[in-house]
Amino acid sequence: MTPERTTLIQQSFATQNMMKSFGASLDHLDDGSCHLSAPILEANRQQHGFGHAALTFGLGDTAAGYAAMTLMPPDHDVLTAEIKINLLSPAKADRLVAQGQVLRAGRRLITVEAKVWGITGTQRKLVAALLGTMVPVPISIAPAAT
Repeated sequence: MTPERTTLIQQSFATQNMMKSFGASLDHLDDGSCHLSAPILEANRQQHGFGHAALTFGLGDTAAGYAAMTLMPPDHDVLTAEIKINLLSPAKADRLVAQGQVLRAGRRLITVEAKVWGITGTQRKLVAALLGTMVPVPISIAPAAT
């Protein structure tokens, strides 16, 4: 991955207001791979005190999307065409780590997966697995951040 692509992804991540509200950080980028993390803030907990599924889904979708974006030419971004989530256990943790990975990059469709882990101290538990499809789009037609 080029330094220019890394910078473009970092700038894109910085404009994501939902990720800001989660307190999320972009921790790792490599060809076909992206890792994000976020603390499970009080505002992001559901009625039983676990991390909300929306937090889990948002981190997983975003990590998978940026994993796909690492493989795009300089003038392209990606949009999620479809994505499913399997919630495997409650997010009873201090923070979540999402690891997005490209499974297959075609010209028109990019198959991705993400695993979301709950982390407390040295304990790590798989909370969710996502599988989806990203679609490359020219940056000129991607919706602009406002």
